[in-house]
Amino acid sequence: MNVSEKTRAAISSSIREALCRYVSGDENTVVTDIHLQPKQDSGELLIFNDDDEELARTIIDEWVECDSENFIAEVEPLLRSEIVALSDQGYFEKLSLMKPYSFVLVDDDKETVAELMLVDDEDTLLLNDELLKGLDEELDAFLKELLEK
Repeated sequence: MNVSEKTRAAISSSIREALCRYVSGDENTVVTDIHLQPKQDSGELLIFNDDDEELARTIIDEWVECDSENFIAEVEPLLRSEIVALSDQGYFEKLSLMKPYSFVLVDDDKETVAELMLVDDEDTLLLNDELLKGLDEELDAFLKELLEK
């Protein structure tokens, strides 16, 4: 999905708006996940916390015009890249969120589609399909070997 700089700026601005309430307070706030929910039909990007409290909402014009059947899969790398860019700029260091917390892509039913980024005390870990590829098979083989002993 090719997107304009205007779209990238709108997404980045919405993420910053959603997180502005968590910028350096006196105590750490416990939030496990920040949910990002793109809606193809309305073009909305909704961002909310664990308690389903809406943190930000914006309209992405390019999404309204998109008729892709793989909309979520096409939007995922775009959202991930904007989150990574904010991380690279040090934006998450200013937040008073207790670590670890995640940025999660969810569908219309608020079911998790992908974890976009995990922010931890040690380092920020970017999760992607290549990192997790074959994990199930490795765990199954490990468990089988363990049980045979």
